[in-house]
Amino acid sequence: MKTKTRNTNDPISDYLTRIRNAVAAGHRLVEIPASNIKKQITKILFDNGYILNYKTEETPNKQGIIKIALKYNPTTKIPAIRGLKRISTPGLRKYSKCENLPRVQNGLGIAIISTSKGLMTDKEARRLNLGGEVICYVY
Repeated sequence: MKTKTRNTNDPISDYLTRIRNAVAAGHRLVEIPASNIKKQITKILFDNGYILNYKTEETPNKQGIIKIALKYNPTTKIPAIRGLKRISTPGLRKYSKCENLPRVQNGLGIAIISTSKGLMTDKEARRLNLGGEVICYVY
């Protein structure tokens, strides 16, 4: 059976929605079509402890998929990702200077920022004195 591919104009929003839906349904694993920016976002989520693990696999069409193991509290089963929110969309880009970078959940969450030095969290961007496009919030 061939899986149906979606025609999305915003692949990052599709990525966030797939994770959001998997967390809401209580799934342990989610598969997402790969791209370089999605791989970078996944690495940031892993480095900040929002996901358990991830791996990329090649597919016959050469695009590849990212398999993400979602993280839950072992006793309470509460997910590590409470919320994912897309900020900058293709129709309305949101940019922020270093001194105006957002604080998510008063510093408990992260904002993923696309800077001239690549994708990073708001904390790293502040430390490196960089501004950029605010991609999404994770908390």
